[in-house]
Order: sequence, then structure tokens, then C-alpha cells
Amino acid sequence: MTNQAERIIIFDTTLRDGEQCPGATLNIDEKLAIAKQLARLGVDIIEAGFAFASPGDFEAISKIAEIVGTEDGPVICSLARARHDDIKTAAAAIKNAAHGRIHTFIATSDIHLKYKLKKTKSEVLAIAEEMVAYAKSFTDDVEFSPEDAGRSDPEFLYQVLERAIAAGATTVNIPDTVGYTTPSEFGAIIKGIKDNVPNIDQAIISVHGHNDLGLAVANFLEAVKNGARQLECTINGIGERAGNAALEELVMALHVRRQYFNPFLGRPVDSEQPLTNIDTRQIYKTSRLVSNLTGMLVQPNKAIVGANAFAHESGIHQDGVLKNKLTYEIMDAQLIGLTDNQIVLGKHSGRNAFRTRLKELGFDLSETELNKAFVRFKEVADKKKEISDWDLEAIVNDEIQQAPDLFRVELVQVSCGSNAKPTATVTLRTPDGEELTDAAIGTGPVDAVYKAINRVVNVPNQLIEFSVQSVTAGIDAIGEVTIRLRHESRVFSGHAANTDIIVASAQAYVNALNRLYAYLQSPEQQQQLTAEKV
Repeated sequence: MTNQAERIIIFDTTLRDGEQCPGATLNIDEKLAIAKQLARLGVDIIEAGFAFASPGDFEAISKIAEIVGTEDGPVICSLARARHDDIKTAAAAIKNAAHGRIHTFIATSDIHLKYKLKKTKSEVLAIAEEMVAYAKSFTDDVEFSPEDAGRSDPEFLYQVLERAIAAGATTVNIPDTVGYTTPSEFGAIIKGIKDNVPNIDQAIISVHGHNDLGLAVANFLEAVKNGARQLECTINGIGERAGNAALEELVMALHVRRQYFNPFLGRPVDSEQPLTNIDTRQIYKTSRLVSNLTGMLVQPNKAIVGANAFAHESGIHQDGVLKNKLTYEIMDAQLIGLTDNQIVLGKHSGRNAFRTRLKELGFDLSETELNKAFVRFKEVADKKKEISDWDLEAIVNDEIQQAPDLFRVELVQVSCGSNAKPTATVTLRTPDGEELTDAAIGTGPVDAVYKAINRVVNVPNQLIEFSVQSVTAGIDAIGEVTIRLRHESRVFSGHAANTDIIVASAQAYVNALNRLYAYLQSPEQQQQLTAEKV
């Protein structure tokens, strides 16, 4: 392995900043599933959450620290404000990780000091120094961030960073919190830090940035050229507002253009050594998993992982690619884990062959998960002539990454046509084990199904998004349905895959309703309802 200063460290914040994206709330099991995949992807650090934010965040970080934070696994990090309680809670959450990090922050821009913190610069200097030292008393790995660094007074920024490093920060992160800077400006900020912070050689410079102007990835690449060695990013670029710098775009830019970036890391121009530790073949699978579990769909023209990223419609482009891929493709789709392989498994295939193929695809399932996935595979194999690896991934992800199993779809039956009123009958098994059936008329078959389900579940909600995607081509393709619904100010997502798109629609809706129902039944919510009544 190369020295850290000679490569780029990938800090993934999908489970912290990424989850702050409206509607992207994940339960503990879903966070753990993503964390396991991030470890397979090869990220160096997983920011697993904000421990002080809620008991759920604390539990998720603790579980990830214990299960994913192994000796040979990634560093597990918790965010903490520059406060004693935050830092103490973060330390408790990461204590079971073989390698744990506390990431503490305080704002440094004039606008934040005046309106948010209501503190002077000298007060912030003292707090930063004290809180970094306090975090250092729990772990040797401490990261400090001056929030809104992109709009901070440079001279004050240098002072804060110098004090934080002196107090024990081993990483200093420079956030463009509001996505305001341009690449040349951001690069200049990093260069200024390198030139004006006397003890900067004792810490790794990290960057964090939002994509409000669509410049986050470009800013980060310019930061690398000026000395940044850690990039804080998310899968598919999800996150607050317009999102974060996208991990897959950064990693592949550094991979495809490594000859350009090599000299900035002190390497020979022609060095073929990877600039990151990421296993690029895991990128597409990780993207799909995060998209499915968060309900945040990837736009077709999204760089690297979008459905059209390797598609060619122009006749000139098609002709060129057929003659030589390099004419119009700068990277091979297989580099990110995309293949067109058709598996030879069918309805007569055994469990061992099924397990072997899943392992080849990177799935490490428990016996219970394997059994559930195998039953679904057999059901699909009875309906489809050929099953692709993409179908397999959809089957497995749909079966093992479910919402809380409260209400369950037992029957969906619809009647519709050009001269008929769409009518649906549904039967749901309730959390108490009772089977309830109801029917409804809608503007279409899916609308009728959802109205019937609402009559059974009886939880007020507003459907705000309904999306259908085909996993593969063909009339017998598996259809994936993603829906998002709102209850009061919160958004809940649901996802399901099935060869019958009506059934998938029903299951996705019930998945979202189960998340909503579980939230309403949570102790935290029940306490709030009790307080409101009092």
C-alpha cells in the first residue's frame, strides 16, 4: 500500500450527509447493508452518522462500528458538534470499531459567527482548541472542520486550523458548506492553507463540498492538485439540497485521468498504480443499492452510473464504437461492474449454483437471506426464460432489503380496460396477523390498488412520487417501482421489484407505509404525541 500522502483517501458520508437528503431516511438494517457494501467498495472511512442527533443514529453507528469496523475494515466515524455532550456520545458510538474517528466541527465564517453562533472569533478559537483536545482524549483519530470555510476570512481560517492541529487534529476538513466556490477559488483556498498554516504537515487536508452550482466534483479535483488528500463524498452525490460531490465521479475521474493527476501526488506521469483504494467494479452495485434503499432514483444521464452513461444512439457513434470502443468511450463499462452476462441458472438450478453465482456478484448472504432469495429466484425463473445478473441483483436486493415487516401484501387483483372503471381488490396481513380485504375504484389500476390499500391501513399520507423502471429489456422484464409519500413534514420511501408491475406497485407502497407505520409506533413519536395531548 502506498503512503497516505501519496494517494487519495475516500471518506464516504452517504450515511450521514447523504441521509439528510429529503426522503432518504434509512432504518438501522438498511444503514448496515449500505455500510457493508461501502466496505466491499473499499472506502477508507465511513461517516456512519451523527451520534448525538437521535437514539436511532447512535444505535446505527454502534452496530456499524461493531460489525463493519473490523481490523481490516474501514475507519468508522461519527460527526459531533464542538460540544462536550456531542463528542462524548460520538466516542461511545464508535468504541467497538477497530479504527474509530471523531469528526467535530464549528462554524468560522462571519455570517455564521454573527447570526448562528453569536460568538466572537476569539471565542471560536478557544472552543475549537478545547473540543479537539477533548475528542483526542477518546481517540487518536480526530478530524476538525471549520464549517463554511469557503466563505470564511482566510487569516482567521489559518488561525483556527493551526490551533486545531496543535490540539491533536490529524485531519482538517475544508467544507464548501453552501456550494458557493468555483474550482479556481477552492484550489486557492487549499493552497493558502498549505502555505500559511505552520503545522499543516502534521495533518491531512480533506475537502467537503455541496453541488449547489454543479461544481462540487470540479472543486475537489482542483483541491487535489493543490494538496488535498482526503475527499468527502457520497454515492450518487446524494445529500442536502443539491447534494454532495459524487464518489463515483471523483474516483473514475482520478482513474481515467491518473496520468494527469499523478504528478500532483509526486508520482511518475506514466504510473499505473491506482490513486485510490476503491474497487471500481463495485461502483454500479453500490449505486443501485443506495438508490433502492433511499428511493432516490439515478437520472439516466448521470455520469458514470446513469442508464445512458454507456449508451449510444447516434449512428456515427454506434459505428465508431463497433469498430473501436475508444472512439466514443473513455472507460469500459465493466470497470464499474456493468456486464451483459446472462446466467445459466433456471428453474431447475440448485441452491448451491444459486449461492455460487451470488458470491461471484459480491453478495454475502446469511442462510435465512439465501433461502428467501432462492424462493424468489424460483418464482421469477418460472416466469422468465432468461435471467440476467441485473435481474438477480434486483431479486436479491428486493427480498433481503425490506422495510419493517408489518403489513404484508397477500393478494392483488385488478380489473381495467378502455371501457371499464379500474377496480382493485387487495388483501393485506396486518401486524396482528389478521387478513383484511378491501376494494376501490381509481383513475387507473395502480391508483385503485393504492386506494384499496389506504382503506385497509388507514394512515393519512400523500403520494408525492411514483416511478417505474425496467431492470432489463424485454416484455418479461422485471419492473422496479419506487414511491415516496409524505406524512406531515416527513417523507418515506418504498421500493419493490416484480415481473408484474401492478404487484410491484402494491408492494412498494406497502413498504413505504410500513416505514411510516413503524415511525408512528416508535417510542420517540409516542412520547411526542403524549406531550401534545398534555
